[in-house]
Amino acid sequence: MFYYLLKYVLLGPVLRLLFRPRTEGLEHVPETGAAIVAGNHLSFSDHFLMPAVLKRRITFLAKQEYFTGPGVKGRLTAAFFRSAGQIPVDRSGKEAGQTAIREGLDVLSRGELLGIYPEGTRSHDGRLYKGKVGVALMALKAGVPVIPCAMVGTFEIQPPGKMVPKIKRVTVRFGEPLDFSRYAGMENEKAVVRAVTDEIMYRILALSGQEYVDDYAAKVKAAEPEAAAPVVRGLRRMLPSRWRP
Repeated sequence: MFYYLLKYVLLGPVLRLLFRPRTEGLEHVPETGAAIVAGNHLSFSDHFLMPAVLKRRITFLAKQEYFTGPGVKGRLTAAFFRSAGQIPVDRSGKEAGQTAIREGLDVLSRGELLGIYPEGTRSHDGRLYKGKVGVALMALKAGVPVIPCAMVGTFEIQPPGKMVPKIKRVTVRFGEPLDFSRYAGMENEKAVVRAVTDEIMYRILALSGQEYVDDYAAKVKAAEPEAAAPVVRGLRRMLPSRWRP
């Protein structure tokens, strides 16, 4: 109930008024039945702008940190995501991926729309990164279509680290459903699962026009501070000793 109150009364109309999202390919999202909407992830705003343009309810697998934050802000955030029907997923440990897949399959078994970001995290630089295979496993196990989706312009309005988004028009673009029924029963074949994931990412890339990086976003993000460290040390050595931190 709260989901529809947010979508049609409280939040949805405000988002549509402020950001005036252009919607392309909405006819590709089925009106009934289970399906996965797989999108790029550029901004925290993606969680709200994609659902705002969809006619159906969509459930996202949300990172557990949104539900466990400290203080008043953390409790409010957790309450919001729970009320909106989003599912917390622990992304740490060996069982994290399997837990996410089980939760996703449960949503699909009810004939609902499942939203997922195959990159596994927000892009920190606006590029599109290699997809994780969970989206392919769920599509193959549930036997459902995958609708690729591209958020265009959300990185510019609210890049990672920016709390308040700029008021600027964005585009939400949906592609034709991808049917992987030819791979039925092959979800245990690693090469097949990887190929399906790559096809999904290629379709997202074609819709978004982003630069593609054939590596995982989390890995690149973690490595960048290490790569920058020698440069930072070099700059420090150039400073007079009394100015060095």
